[in-house]
Amino acid sequence: MRAWLNGDLLADPTQGAIAVTDHGFTVGDGVFEAVKTIDGVPFALGRHLARLERSAAGLGLPVPDLDVVRQGVEAVLADGAAGDRMGRLRITWTAGPHPMGSGRGGGPPTLAVAYSAISHPAAATTVVTVPWTRNENGATAGLKTTSYAENVIALAHAAERGGTEAIFANTAGHLCEGTGSNVFYVVDGELRTPTLASGCLAGVTRELVIDWCGAREVDESLTEVRAAASEAFLVSTTRDVQAVSRWDDRDLPSPGPVTEWCAATWASREAETMEP
Repeated sequence: MRAWLNGDLLADPTQGAIAVTDHGFTVGDGVFEAVKTIDGVPFALGRHLARLERSAAGLGLPVPDLDVVRQGVEAVLADGAAGDRMGRLRITWTAGPHPMGSGRGGGPPTLAVAYSAISHPAAATTVVTVPWTRNENGATAGLKTTSYAENVIALAHAAERGGTEAIFANTAGHLCEGTGSNVFYVVDGELRTPTLASGCLAGVTRELVIDWCGAREVDESLTEVRAAASEAFLVSTTRDVQAVSRWDDRDLPSPGPVTEWCAATWASREAETMEP
């Protein structure tokens, strides 16, 4: 693992480096991006940085200098990352040191970039519907913030029931998203996924799958989707297209024909360029 913080490459990223008064640490006042690397090269970095800007603005944070962010990316990828088939970049932008409460002070923002190698994702996964909902009308809906406690609880709930991902409905009862993934499913041969109005994150992989595979965006009851879907898959930066083999107590083809086609399409298009 390598990490870069506010302009400096850290000798030991496991040692303390962030101020204990950093608002990202005390109250989760920050945003982040996770970016896949292939042979040391980031995939769709431009799209991820554009979303980082949108998330920062949505949280009321100053917009980061993307040239400086790229310097951090280059620093952690230098000297070794090219030897890793796959890796994950984590770019974190927080409000910086502030009073230890919800109110912000005047501290400068904190920018951290970290990198570690990862393994290729499994071809299929199992998911569990959780009893909690996403608030599609909330202040942080659709923003990629560092406030992930809700996801941690949901993922633990899923793991206790044999799942590797948790699936949320929103307050209207519509299918929304996973803890770190977007959901696609097939009904009557048609590929579908929730709209952004559902409160789901505007995933970079989601956006590309819609463009490349022609999915229809529609909001439907999670209960009805779970019963009617003939196949389903998850997408995320590090999952790519991952078939769902079991959803709660229902087994699904893994992969089904549409999922298999989407995975093949993804692999083909991803190979064409690292900046789609």
